[in-house]
Amino acid sequence: MTRGYAVRLAAVALAAALTATACSGGGDPPARPEPVAGGAAALPGPAPAGLALRPAPSGAPGAPAVTGALTDGSRVALADLWADRPVVLVFFTSWCTLCADRQAALGELARRHRDAVVFVGVATEYKPEDVQRYLREHRVGYPVVLDADGGIWRSYAVREPPAVVVVARGGALLRGWPGGVDAAALDAELRRLVLAP
Repeated sequence: MTRGYAVRLAAVALAAALTATACSGGGDPPARPEPVAGGAAALPGPAPAGLALRPAPSGAPGAPAVTGALTDGSRVALADLWADRPVVLVFFTSWCTLCADRQAALGELARRHRDAVVFVGVATEYKPEDVQRYLREHRVGYPVVLDADGGIWRSYAVREPPAVVVVARGGALLRGWPGGVDAAALDAELRRLVLAP
């Protein structure tokens, strides 16, 4: 093979490689955007058939039936969620250290009871990116409502994080913990108040 032929062959191979790269859009495939944590994808499906729950005690007050926007902008009405099953509201902020300390155990509790109880976070933040960082860092798998103006917090008389509220299926307000509650105590209360044995 002559030197000129080898140079032409290398040039053709290089041109083919460049053309293939140009057609395919470059070396690495474009990065997919990360899904929005706490958005509509985290909402539960229909309640399982035959879900056994305790009836709400007579005379329990009704929970405020508020509507809010999830982290991805989807609207959610709490009354739609508690129509099928009990709801646990977890009020937090990204800067709350006690919220962060308890989040892993609360997340595990939410996963354990995901068919019977809906956990919903309610974050009052001015920067949605701070909420996203918190949700990813603490692997929060349940939907989260952004309550930037604090209207939902005021509806539930929450003054500072953390706070947790349990609402029965049908909307009866069962129990609240200003200052939050650890996962073991919350699990015991869910079994006592809403989960049938």
